[in-house]
Amino acid sequence: MTRLILSAAAMVGFGFAWSLSAAENWPQFRGAHGGRTASERALPTEIGPDRNVAWKIELPPGHSSPVVFGDAVYLTGVRDDKQLVTIALDRRTGKTLWEREAPHAKLEEIHSVGSHAQSTPCTDGEHVVSFFGSCGLFCYDVTGKLLWQLPMGPFNNGFGAGISPILVDDHVILCQDHDTDSFLMAVDKRTGKIAWRTDRSEFPRNYCTPAVWEVDGKKQIVVAATLRVVGYDAATGKELWTVRGIARTVCASPVVGDDNQLYVASWSAGGDAGELIRFDPFEKALVAFDKNGDGLLIEDELEKGPVKQRFTQADRDKSGTLTREEYEFFRMLFDKSRNNVIAIKPGAVGEATSSHIAWEHEKLVPFCASPVYYGGTLFTVKDGGIVSSLDTTTGKPIKQGRLPASNDYFASPVAGDGKLYFLNDEGKLTVLSAEGNWSVLAEAEFDEPTYATPALVDGRIYLRTQSRLYCFATDAAK
Repeated sequence: MTRLILSAAAMVGFGFAWSLSAAENWPQFRGAHGGRTASERALPTEIGPDRNVAWKIELPPGHSSPVVFGDAVYLTGVRDDKQLVTIALDRRTGKTLWEREAPHAKLEEIHSVGSHAQSTPCTDGEHVVSFFGSCGLFCYDVTGKLLWQLPMGPFNNGFGAGISPILVDDHVILCQDHDTDSFLMAVDKRTGKIAWRTDRSEFPRNYCTPAVWEVDGKKQIVVAATLRVVGYDAATGKELWTVRGIARTVCASPVVGDDNQLYVASWSAGGDAGELIRFDPFEKALVAFDKNGDGLLIEDELEKGPVKQRFTQADRDKSGTLTREEYEFFRMLFDKSRNNVIAIKPGAVGEATSSHIAWEHEKLVPFCASPVYYGGTLFTVKDGGIVSSLDTTTGKPIKQGRLPASNDYFASPVAGDGKLYFLNDEGKLTVLSAEGNWSVLAEAEFDEPTYATPALVDGRIYLRTQSRLYCFATDAAK
């Protein structure tokens, strides 16, 4: 089904010469710089379902974050539990401009708290690119005309796809790390043709949206994933450098600070010092659990523990059995996994673990929520609502404390106008002062689940909950 709700008047205002030509944009997950924050236009401190609301609209469910360019807001959703849709909204009013369905034969398996609209779209003001996992990439123009689509999958991952595409010059950059056949690729944004594709088959499932890092005048695509951070040449996809010593699974995206240093946070169960998960070698496990003597392990043979709990991840080829190679690879991940926040200096070439890690911090590391850099300080939020402000010169904590809203944090914090906005999965918002010795400025409750990262644009805050999109502004900006 294709929905088109675009009046002639809207077409004129929404044409190719933006009426908000001088406006800011938030063109991808975490904004123009992938996490460097918004400009310093005044943003409302007090927001909530009935506070400083410029407009609010009902939306189909989805976890993708809103992106903003010119006169439009773009996001994705799942309508009627089966239709995967890309939606364009009028930036001033929230009215629907157009809606397009991404056709698919079958919805892929996803995590119990996931969505089939997990990945955030990206746009350059001419192209709007959405990604729906195994359904593939879909590129539209700003009137909703389909320009091209690139089928993919099916991906080998019981949690589904969650990494978002980004636009770098003339290419859509997409990383997909699944239990097998992982890759990073560049697609021509005008034609949908693959420009280059880099094999990442060593990496099992990860959820890190890449960051763009410009070093010595050249752009790099940086991916933090299983056990190592990798910088790739944006023009060719060639691996340029690597830093080792991070978690076995990475969900948070890196951020480049105003100091042009790269900050990476990675956490997975079993990687905290003092809470390490270890298990026996394969030969010992066979003696204990291989009841039928076939030299393989099946899930029913195993006792409760880290391997049985994550059997479908360890079983990378999804054969229903664990071979020696699969088991030992999975054991190695736990042996080498380290939960930490690290700072990486620019200029790395080749193996750079010992030469380019500026500092490492190992406590209260976030899981899904990416770090945010603001004014020389790095801010993180760990599940449970524990916020850390780290000195970006030394990595030492300035202040650590628990927010009024605890629970889990899937949305990444965003910052602007001297404020930080933290949103947990229960729809509870906390606004902090964006300083090392932070303090709570405001709180709000939206009374429904929230997973999307807000967008801060032109003094407005675009915040998505499970069923709505809100636009907040001060009275002067409405």
